[in-house]
Amino acid sequence: MDYEHTQYGPLWLTVAATTIGLWIAAWFVPQVQMQRILLLAGGALCVVSLSFHHLTIRDEGEHLLLFFGPLPVFRRRLLYDRIERVEQARSTFLDGWGIHVSPGGGWVWNLWGFDCVDVWHSGGRKLRIGTDDPTGLAEFLKQRMSTAADSTESR
Repeated sequence: MDYEHTQYGPLWLTVAATTIGLWIAAWFVPQVQMQRILLLAGGALCVVSLSFHHLTIRDEGEHLLLFFGPLPVFRRRLLYDRIERVEQARSTFLDGWGIHVSPGGGWVWNLWGFDCVDVWHSGGRKLRIGTDDPTGLAEFLKQRMSTAADSTESR
């Protein structure tokens, strides 16, 4: 069974609009140094906007690949044989969006919304993956866990 799912989030539109606003403001500001600051800040926000347009979760054979895009600056691989437990969950507003350590423990990789899959791996560490397909992702990971366990037992 292969898995690939891409979730699109609307938050990038706000960042892109802010980018355009900064570039327009740079056009009207008379001080050259302030123009440069506004242009650089807009450029940085442009990179952020292009980095968090969508979140793709894909089966890569031995591991699950998570990456934001279309500018693939942020990527993460999760080996199937290190997954200990998988659960569907709902995040809270405190868990937030983006990539960060959650107040509830573990890392969060979330683009938009509150549906997620909690994956415990490598000695009890938790990764919370935000997705608009929590059932499909959880079922896929549980199947891969059992496949990885079967191949480990046959060795």
